[in-house]
Amino acid sequence: IHLSLSLSFSGGPPDVGKMLGGEEKEEDPDAAQKEEERQEALRQQEDERKGKYAKMEAERESMRQGIRDKYGLKKREEAEAEAAAAAEESAEGSLTRPKKAVPAGCGDEEEEESIMDTVMKYLPGPLQDMLKK
Repeated sequence: IHLSLSLSFSGGPPDVGKMLGGEEKEEDPDAAQKEEERQEALRQQEDERKGKYAKMEAERESMRQGIRDKYGLKKREEAEAEAAAAAEESAEGSLTRPKKAVPAGCGDEEEEESIMDTVMKYLPGPLQDMLKK
């Protein structure tokens, strides 16, 4: 069995013939210079764009600073740094993670006993006897 494939490049994109090893066009003698000029123009446009956005960001930052000054707020990075420093100070000398703050009244043994006493008052006599044992 003999199979043959024939490919036709006439219906595809114009570069398909070149990609598959077809004929190449001769290079334009000024192509290197044109490419260099194009690259320089792209760099210049990129620099202009970066400058424009840097200027806009500076304006925004001055506006943010005005708001911070007006309302006595701290910059986000400064506030985060202070919080991290406070966490490090409290954990100094500790090998474990910092303990979570326990609200007042939670976990007090004396209070738990008083709660049990209060509950016991409202239970019938036989249940009180069972729970005391």
